[in-house]
Amino acid sequence: MDIEFTLHEQAFREDVRAFLRDNLPSELSERISLGKRLSKEHQVQWMQILDRQGWLAPGWPVEFGGTGWSAVQKHIFDEECFAAGAPKVVSFGLKMVAPVIIKFGTEQQKAHFLPRILSCEDWWCQGYSEPGAGSDLSSLKTRAVRESDHYVVNGQKTWTTLAHYADWMFCLVRTDPEARQQRGISFLLIDMRTPGIAVRPIITLDGEHEVNEVFFDNVRVPVANLVGQENQGWTCAKYLLTHERTSIGGIAQNKALLSRLKRIASQQVRDGQPLFDDPLFRLQIAEVEMQLMAAEMSNLRTLAATQNGDVPGAESSFLKIKGTEIRQAITYLISKAVGPYALPFIEDELGYGDESLLYTDYSSAATYQYLDARKASIYGGANEIQKNIIAKMILEL
Repeated sequence: MDIEFTLHEQAFREDVRAFLRDNLPSELSERISLGKRLSKEHQVQWMQILDRQGWLAPGWPVEFGGTGWSAVQKHIFDEECFAAGAPKVVSFGLKMVAPVIIKFGTEQQKAHFLPRILSCEDWWCQGYSEPGAGSDLSSLKTRAVRESDHYVVNGQKTWTTLAHYADWMFCLVRTDPEARQQRGISFLLIDMRTPGIAVRPIITLDGEHEVNEVFFDNVRVPVANLVGQENQGWTCAKYLLTHERTSIGGIAQNKALLSRLKRIASQQVRDGQPLFDDPLFRLQIAEVEMQLMAAEMSNLRTLAATQNGDVPGAESSFLKIKGTEIRQAITYLISKAVGPYALPFIEDELGYGDESLLYTDYSSAATYQYLDARKASIYGGANEIQKNIIAKMILEL
């Protein structure tokens, strides 16, 4: 693989930069730089701007609204968006359930759901993890019993990100309790407004309401909302997870965080000199930057290998491990650089927008990002499980 960008790719980068200069609302980029919360409305605002440009779903086939970009162009686009302070596009609809619908869904499902994902008319959440079935996902117990043209769903999901905003959930349910674990699971699309669904918040360590518990009490789901074959949902689940894990690697996001770390270290003064001039701290930055450069090359190789439409293989597990470890290392160093200004995420007390407060640029964001990065090694399949996948599928141990 040629690691030099072609003239065409460099021109594409300039086009993306121009688009971001002209179309990224300053309010959104400022909120990102200050570490402020983004509401659903903020996220939808940016996604709709991208949709109007035709750039919201670069990973989709062109016939469904994709861009036709190469793997390198997608990488450049992500890199420039994070560098400019654009909000991260919510992945549940665009990057997780949409590829499954495109691959395994009926023509009716594609025609109905894909345009509504692009328009942000439907907001999605993921119904995978359960109490006692997280890393061991195939042991899930949420039950779906077929009654005529409906499934009746009972059970519980947990750690369901943004379920309090969601219109729809893509959900793994057990449709054959007698079959082997992976063989008795089906993939359902569930309207979150259906009677019998209850969503309860889980407040995480950073004070955020991002995840939830979801309970199903005799929830009736049309059989038409089954994706793929009954009892073959594990195939859909694995396909989705490889896309999710590659995305979780977050190379572009990590590069933006690394730039922030360098900027903070150059501004913070310790013992009369910028922290960036401390040889031990510079060594820590250099070590994480080298890891990030290596992960970026591996990510580009993986993406290039999927240009023909194939799903990433077990190498996505490697990208997920390294990407999350690098993110945790960078956010730790940011918190270390900020020092006593690394305050909890208490927006009202900090008084955002007061320019007299030196630390409003990164103090709250430092703590929030540090705490948020801790969970990255768990979601999308715990890193320990990813190491087992690598051992079995790549190393053949």
